[in-house]
Amino acid sequence: MKIWIDIEQPKTAVLFQSLINKFDKEGFELLITARDYGPTYKILDNAELPIEYHKVGKHGGAKLADKLETHIDRLKGLFPLVNEFLPDYFVNFISVEGVRIAYGLQIPSIGYNDEPRNIPVCKLIFPLIDKIITPRCIPKETYVHLYADPKKIIRYDGIDEIGWLSEFTPNPEILNSYDLDKGKYVIMRSEPTAACYFINELKPNETLLSKIFPPLFKEFPNHKYLIIVRNQLQEHYLQQKFKKYVGNENLIITQYLPNLDDLCFYSSLVVSGGGTIVRESSLLNVPSIEFFPGETAPQEHFLKNNGFPLEHLRNLDQIIKHSIQVLDKEPSKGRFTKSYKDKIKQFENPNEICFNYLTLNSKF
Repeated sequence: MKIWIDIEQPKTAVLFQSLINKFDKEGFELLITARDYGPTYKILDNAELPIEYHKVGKHGGAKLADKLETHIDRLKGLFPLVNEFLPDYFVNFISVEGVRIAYGLQIPSIGYNDEPRNIPVCKLIFPLIDKIITPRCIPKETYVHLYADPKKIIRYDGIDEIGWLSEFTPNPEILNSYDLDKGKYVIMRSEPTAACYFINELKPNETLLSKIFPPLFKEFPNHKYLIIVRNQLQEHYLQQKFKKYVGNENLIITQYLPNLDDLCFYSSLVVSGGGTIVRESSLLNVPSIEFFPGETAPQEHFLKNNGFPLEHLRNLDQIIKHSIQVLDKEPSKGRFTKSYKDKIKQFENPNEICFNYLTLNSKF
């Protein structure tokens, strides 16, 4: 069997690693393409098992005209590769270009989607894709409203992050790499301001972390703070905002941190303007705060309803207050054990569903 996999974003680069390994073990022939977006290439290059892939295209940024131009360029870059390879199936997360090419070449496509808030992208993909794997916690009607055929939707009991955390084992050596102590550092992640659903919320360089970090540092100056930004604009913005802190050994501002799940596991708190990292950290039993300005996503409700330590707060004072309350307490008993594994195993793994669908039920 020949399978084409397109990786458009960092999350997909993490999610698909175990799926690629499964296909490799079965001896399938793979064509893997990837887009230049954030640390996507770095994640693939640092994968535990080597991944050979083609670099094709880039993210269009925050402007709609730029998104359209890079979309056209990426179609041109992908087409000859795929047309020569002629795969039996196409696997993707939210690849607009990939789904369009698969539809045009009559290649059966199967994709994951847990972000129907990304309305423009969903409206482009859903009418053309053959199968969509979606978390059961997200109402099926949400997908149908965005032109998905209900007969094409595959549901599962879980969320995407289980796809890689079900196989995750924390490595304490990561603490030595950054001179960190268990439970004595905070991870912060900025908002995805270039995403379609975020364009009208903030300027591309802005982040609420500029207001969250200073009061936390004031209360806990001996903690370390690892701030992960989405792009160079945000990095420069925070460097300017935090001039008096720059050079302090307890503050790191970066666009990429390898072994992020290891770092999350041993942290005291994770605070993020996006969903993926707080879903990961809460699944690992780490106190987590999301400050995404929109409505609470169904995945976050799923986590809270199943007892995972996640809060979605939009008010700045509440975010700071709750963060201080968490940091005031010692980590709970059993925080740094593998007890999270048993809880995760209660739910379904989307990678297993995709793999089984292609290998056991390979007729669309």
